[in-house]
Amino acid sequence: MARTKHSYVIVIGCGRLGSFLANTLSKTGHSVVVIDINPNAFSALAAEAFSGFTVEGDATELAVLKQAKMDKADVVIGATHDENVNIMAAQIARSRFRVHKVLVRIEDPNKESYCKAVGIDYICPTALTAEKMMTALNDIR
Repeated sequence: MARTKHSYVIVIGCGRLGSFLANTLSKTGHSVVVIDINPNAFSALAAEAFSGFTVEGDATELAVLKQAKMDKADVVIGATHDENVNIMAAQIARSRFRVHKVLVRIEDPNKESYCKAVGIDYICPTALTAEKMMTALNDIR
C-alpha cells in the first residue's frame, strides 16, 4: 500500500469553500492553517474534523503570513471571496516564500490569462459553470 504524503497546507479564507477544504484536509491527516480576516468565520470549522490552527488577519500582510508559517507550507490555497486577495497572497506565497503549489479561486474568467502568466494555478467556477451549461444546452438540440 502506497504511503500518502501529508502536507502543510495554508487555506486563505474560511467561508464555505475554505472551511470545507480545511475540514477535509485536516480529517485526511494534513497539517492545516486557516487564515481569515473575520474571527467569526472560524466557527465554520468542524470540531470533530478540524485539528489545525487559525490565524486572524489580512492574508496580504507579511506579518500574518509569517504567523501562519508560510515559509513551511507545501501548499497555499486562496479561497476568499475576493479574487484580488487570493491572487496577491498567491503571488507572495510563490515569490517571497517559495511555496511550490499555489492554487486560487477566481470568479472573473478575464483573470485566467493573468494567473497563467504569473504561474498561479486557478479554478474559475464561473467558467466551469458556463462550460457545463453550454454542454447542457447543446444536449437539448
